[in-house]
Amino acid sequence: MGYQEHQQRAREERNEALPCAVLTVSDTRTPADDASGAAVCAALTQSGHDVVRYEVVRDEPTEIVALVRFLASIGCKVIITNGGTGITRRDSTIEAIESLLEKRLPGFGELFRMLSYAEIGSGAMLSRACAGTYQGTLIFCLPGSTAAVRLALETLIMPELSHLVWETVRQ
Repeated sequence: MGYQEHQQRAREERNEALPCAVLTVSDTRTPADDASGAAVCAALTQSGHDVVRYEVVRDEPTEIVALVRFLASIGCKVIITNGGTGITRRDSTIEAIESLLEKRLPGFGELFRMLSYAEIGSGAMLSRACAGTYQGTLIFCLPGSTAAVRLALETLIMPELSHLVWETVRQ
């Protein structure tokens, strides 16, 4: 079965709302000023998915890991994080999430940086955006920039989300 057939089958078999979580990793943002988290929530709900948890979590690896483990245990099929993907001392999202990933989707980060390069130039190399699976849950780690979040959602995540979830659950 080819790619187009997989996409079509995924649409037919996985057309229900997916339970999703949105995590903003930040030591300074709050739900009141979190434009990036709001953009993720809006994109998911506009596509018919359920945001079952939205939270701003400190950039502390143990807190991030505990929350992701909990969300996977309650059946979230998709977790999208934003923030903490850079190279500053406090940026620890990638280390926390990569410690959990069972399967990685390196193409996501590669494509995201390529698309970012077209928009912002060489600064795109500072992003360590990544994706993969943990216990049947898809996890996407995005930068905290609202423009970067929208780029990833519109060009990569939303067009493939049902297909990716279908791939994680099929035998």
